[in-house]
Amino acid sequence: MSDSTVDRLLLRDRWIVGGCIGLITVLAWVWLWREQQAMAPDESMPGMDMPGAAMVSPSDAAAYLSSAFVMWLLMMIAMMLPSAAPVIMMFAAINRRKRGRAEPYVPTAVFTAGYLAAWGVFGAVATLADWGLERAALISPATGALGPLLAAAVLAAAGLYQLTPLKTVCLTHCRSPLDFVLNHWHDGPAGALRMGFEHGLYCLGCCWFLMALLFAAGIMSLLWMAVIAAFVLVEKLFPAGQWIARAGGLAMLATALYLLVQS
Repeated sequence: MSDSTVDRLLLRDRWIVGGCIGLITVLAWVWLWREQQAMAPDESMPGMDMPGAAMVSPSDAAAYLSSAFVMWLLMMIAMMLPSAAPVIMMFAAINRRKRGRAEPYVPTAVFTAGYLAAWGVFGAVATLADWGLERAALISPATGALGPLLAAAVLAAAGLYQLTPLKTVCLTHCRSPLDFVLNHWHDGPAGALRMGFEHGLYCLGCCWFLMALLFAAGIMSLLWMAVIAAFVLVEKLFPAGQWIARAGGLAMLATALYLLVQS
């Protein structure tokens, strides 16, 4: 197979993979929008603002936790998958070249599944945290957000984390898809799954506190989901991403101080 043929196939694959990422992301956002509409307060039924607040009996715990986990997983897909597109497309391109040389290759979906599995772990932890905070009446049933003091604490912690060396290291890995693929390559389906999970862990280390901001802003607030997702995309893909991350951290600290003063 000639180099020009391979290049055409790579371009086609890039469009296919990018289109699939875009479609999955859009479907996740549509699902979240529909879920938000279903959770809208019903004026004819006072006290039933949030389904999770009503489902507090032990017999309902499993159903609530499973539905909440699905919600968190879809939130992570909607918010994080676009920022992972460069490394996913890099993995797809390398495997296309392997396929063109009649070498063993792995479907891109395997790598992506490993990536999403890492965020699934976060989703499980967030689900339990959400459940515990609701049971402790620390989350408003009407807004799905923490009170001002706890929200300020989350914002301050997230702002400080943005300035830490760990954040910088994880963000550097997320901003360098080629370096990650070259330095963490593993052959075979199991290796691809491991690669995706490892990249997901770096992404998790980079952004988990940003996701935790949803507890402060409102867990089902589509506006704040979009704002956080856009910030993640900017700090990962823009040339000045590291400085943008630090500036965002300072803004979070300033907002936390403002909330404390206003409380």
